[in-house]
Amino acid sequence: MTQTLLTREPALASPRSHDARQTGRSATRRRRTTRPAISHRALQVLRALSPVFVLVTWQTASWTGVLSERTLASPLSLIETAQTLIASGELQEAVLVSLQRASIGFVLGAGIAVTLGTIVGLSRVGDALIDPLVQMLRMLPLFGLVPLFIIWFGIKEQPKIYLVALFVIVPLYLNLVASLRGVDRELTEVADTLHLTRGERLRHLYLPAVTPGLLVGLRQSLGMAWIALIVAEQVNAGAGLGYLINNARDFMRTDVIVVGLICYAALGLLTDSIVRLIERRALRWRGVPA
Repeated sequence: MTQTLLTREPALASPRSHDARQTGRSATRRRRTTRPAISHRALQVLRALSPVFVLVTWQTASWTGVLSERTLASPLSLIETAQTLIASGELQEAVLVSLQRASIGFVLGAGIAVTLGTIVGLSRVGDALIDPLVQMLRMLPLFGLVPLFIIWFGIKEQPKIYLVALFVIVPLYLNLVASLRGVDRELTEVADTLHLTRGERLRHLYLPAVTPGLLVGLRQSLGMAWIALIVAEQVNAGAGLGYLINNARDFMRTDVIVVGLICYAALGLLTDSIVRLIERRALRWRGVPA
């Protein structure tokens, strides 16, 4: 007993060292709390100033001759070019044609993806028959299909629309199948206990469960749709933003090329913002702010 107490004596006789450690920790805590934190408003200002700084640097490099206009047009030149294209109506017409192609291709690809994803996610037979084919499609270099599509469908609208649709299918399909397979088994058991019909299961069980993954797949598919359209419109396009860019390339008009690329980016951001708005509205039940 005496030996046990002796061995415990150093631990019992260390209140000073314990107090010193506590003092050190409290001092460190005070130093952390007294550090100046960047406010949310300051971060917003920095976020707004970041692109402004890039534009000012870009324009200054053009004014000083460091950046040649033939290499990359200045921001002021881009504004003048955009105004000229808008005044002539060329830019609006090109944007509408490209938007139409992207919309048709996206609707076609999304319909195929949702149909195949639902079959595969809910049926083992569908998984065995369809999933290997989609995985093979995922591994194909889809840009390499452009010459084949031209041979099959000519140089009109079909090859461009079908290429966009192919790019849309895979990301939306994968997210939908993963969401369907991730449905909680306990919920399916409750549905069995309540004897819900197939339609009631889809509405009350599967639809709320797959909505988050489905919206993520939609955002990814929209991005892929615009990427596919950029490539498709570079090949034998008679109208659209790609046609505008190709003509500008022949005449070394970097200003028109950059304006066309900015339009592609703006359309992509616009469509992504629409899906994000739908996501906030649809997922309000999960506590996502609207």
